[in-house]
Amino acid sequence: MMKVVLLFLCLWGIHNAFGQGFFTDQEFYRVVLKNHPLAKQAGLKPMMGESQILKAQGGFDPKVFSDYAEKTYNATSNFQKLNAGVTIPTWYGIQLKSGYESVNGTFFNPESKTPTGGLFYGGISVNLGQGFLMDQRRAELFKARLYEESTSYEQVMMLNQLMYESGFAYWNWFLAHHSEKVLRESYELSLTRFNAVKLAAEGGDRPYIDTVEARIQLQNRNALWKSYETEERNARVKLSTYLWNEQQEPMELLSTKLPMEERETKLPLTHFPSNVELDSLVGHHPYIKMNNLKIRTLEIDQKLKKEQLKPVLNLNYQVINEPINYNPLYSFSPNNNKIGVQFEMPILLRKERGDLELSKLKIQDEQLTFASNRVYIESKIEQAQNDYLNAQAQVQIYQLSVQDSKTLFEAEKHMFEQGESSLFLVNARELSYIQAKLKYLEVLTKCQQAALTFEFSLARLIP
Repeated sequence: MMKVVLLFLCLWGIHNAFGQGFFTDQEFYRVVLKNHPLAKQAGLKPMMGESQILKAQGGFDPKVFSDYAEKTYNATSNFQKLNAGVTIPTWYGIQLKSGYESVNGTFFNPESKTPTGGLFYGGISVNLGQGFLMDQRRAELFKARLYEESTSYEQVMMLNQLMYESGFAYWNWFLAHHSEKVLRESYELSLTRFNAVKLAAEGGDRPYIDTVEARIQLQNRNALWKSYETEERNARVKLSTYLWNEQQEPMELLSTKLPMEERETKLPLTHFPSNVELDSLVGHHPYIKMNNLKIRTLEIDQKLKKEQLKPVLNLNYQVINEPINYNPLYSFSPNNNKIGVQFEMPILLRKERGDLELSKLKIQDEQLTFASNRVYIESKIEQAQNDYLNAQAQVQIYQLSVQDSKTLFEAEKHMFEQGESSLFLVNARELSYIQAKLKYLEVLTKCQQAALTFEFSLARLIP
């Protein structure tokens, strides 16, 4: 099966067009992966995951603070207050805090009084109840890590979808081009035969009724050729929608650019997994991985909801000391401190219990989706494998059919040239050969597309 690689590919031609020559499927895939907007968009996904982690880590960033206020009334300074310092959040709901506090003036709350040189303080705040095992900051960081992992799978899914759709467009173009070629050659052959029959009829070697038969076939082939010619142009336009340059400008595929030759088109070599391998492949499928990560994200939310059932119990402890000669530890004594306890708890806990129950139901819902998706992906893989095997068999059958139809056509044409057959039989044999050839091209294209579908079902269209 194809192996597409992200390699540098120089732009071909000028004026938004590719030059002459053959355009293989591998070359096409490289252009698509390198420059298509959806490929660029997929590349942004991991970057978004990294940004989400950076954002969540910001919840643990130290913060400096400063609060200054003064009041003057009737030319009298009532007070001057300053509180400045730094807080450092840590894991497990513990927060460190240190700073300097000074209150001076005539009128202020006595409990706020500080020595003339102010007070240095330092201490910790601990959540022993709600938030001890899980708080919002830790939950956001855990979920951000899962999101980052999910973005890598999302990128794979987006690129696989792009390769799948563009691959179908390429092989549809391949089919339209070679079918148009068959009908064009058929028309040219009919034109040559019509001129030959007309010349023979004018010389008396053929009845004039043969010219009518030849002209009818010529008109039919011409009409059919024009129809396939339109299909080829439309397929070329469709393919061009996947071609972009490095400046994110759409490219145009010129008519001089052709798909790979039919004789060079090889059947894809695909490894079909055993039952054990299939179970492992499904388990590692990006879609299943994303599904599992979503369950884990919901479980984090559930842990956070469980914490809400606990009471708020915060303990605060700070040691304080007057700086002497700018030394905050001079005459330090643990007896100089501030201690605080904060307790809060709803009586009925209806909101908290409702949130927890809802989180459990969301997990159950996602688990059921997970099980359903797993079975669905397994069935899609097996169906794609069966379709590919059938397409392979069809290619071999129609290869023989084309050879046999061509042999009969050549024999009938030779007999006609010897005067031992009729133009009607020659046209019938030729039509049978053309139909076999078109059918062969169709099943060959379906085989390539079936291989794409199989690899897509396994999400391994890119390395």
